[in-house]
Amino acid sequence: MDLRDVVWRKSTRSSGGGNGDCVEVADAGEVVAVRDSKDRSGPVLTFPRTAWRTFVDGATRH
Repeated sequence: MDLRDVVWRKSTRSSGGGNGDCVEVADAGEVVAVRDSKDRSGPVLTFPRTAWRTFVDGATRH
């Protein structure tokens, strides 16, 4: 999977306190890509859209 052309955005749930705890997400077609904004050249996790939606829905309920 080529992630060079995806548009990354900072998660709205990332910490804004200046400590750098940020997650970035990108729409990558059939999957959602997730990376650490402090290590943009590091590993990227990918999740099927349905799995990501289930995760986000569960996280926002708690």
